[in-house]
Amino acid sequence: MSIFIPAEWAPRRALWTAWPSDGSLWRENLAPAREEVAAMVRALADDGAGDNVRVLATGEEAMASANAALGAAATVLPEPFGDIWLRDTGPIFARRNGEAVAIGFRFNGWGGKYELEGDDTLAGRIAERAKTRFIAHDFVLEGGAVEGDGAGAFLTTRQCLLNPNRNPGWTEAKAEEALRAALGAKKVLWLDEGLAGDHTDGHIDNLARFVGDARVVCQAPGGDDPNAEVLDDIAHALAGMEDAQGRKLEVVRIPSPGLVQDEDGGAMAASHMNFLIGVGTVVVPVYNARGEGAVEALKGVFPDHRVIGLKSNAILSGGGSFHCITQQEPRL
Repeated sequence: MSIFIPAEWAPRRALWTAWPSDGSLWRENLAPAREEVAAMVRALADDGAGDNVRVLATGEEAMASANAALGAAATVLPEPFGDIWLRDTGPIFARRNGEAVAIGFRFNGWGGKYELEGDDTLAGRIAERAKTRFIAHDFVLEGGAVEGDGAGAFLTTRQCLLNPNRNPGWTEAKAEEALRAALGAKKVLWLDEGLAGDHTDGHIDNLARFVGDARVVCQAPGGDDPNAEVLDDIAHALAGMEDAQGRKLEVVRIPSPGLVQDEDGGAMAASHMNFLIGVGTVVVPVYNARGEGAVEALKGVFPDHRVIGLKSNAILSGGGSFHCITQQEPRL
């Protein structure tokens, strides 16, 4: 069986995201989160020159709010969901034996932490809206837990994929077998731990990202970074890896945000790795002044894109950032 999943920078039909809709979840951060999502959508749409953005919203108030904020920058679609984390609840689009398909998995609220109505069926409904055949697999996997290079290599973490709160009894061998069958993985590259305060149990899209052939980006810690040791371990591990073609990975490090605290003083899982590669624009989440350094560093990584930093503190209060709330639909 042939399964091909293009890299995130490949040409695409659409970019799917969602509008913060549930006031009981977002509370005082509902309005600022909507402002941040709107800024992301407008940047990616780029006045019609960029992404074809499709935004899901739940309820009449959210639909009206999204349409008013986004205007012609996006198509707003009514769809019930629990929350906006489409990277994890949406499908992964692929080409399977020459046919465009949307691949889905069981979703259990990141190991039973946040099980919200509508999230576990959203992947199939997005596939239906995309008029793409849906293929469901009977194991738990979130899209943010795997990072592909478009050539058969996938990065992931042991903390997430081997966590008994997802698929009890999984070993590396069982996980790799599942990724080969479902995603066409030729080689799985394992990192260990994720960021402090990350309720996803170490999603890879907060840690390391493919940005080209045999090229990855990860973070370098600042002086107050609670993840300093983890980030150095990641860079060291990546430097010793090869992709599915046997090419040694080139590792590029950019500044981390350092310590970003919640209202109780705890460390939040803030990461510049949650950037989103659009058709012509790379959107980088920033949380403080250190974001300027990350944006400048990524301009060298993406010389053919406009690279901009956008505030993401309100979205982060919900547990993620721009990459977490989106899913690309490539041209297949």
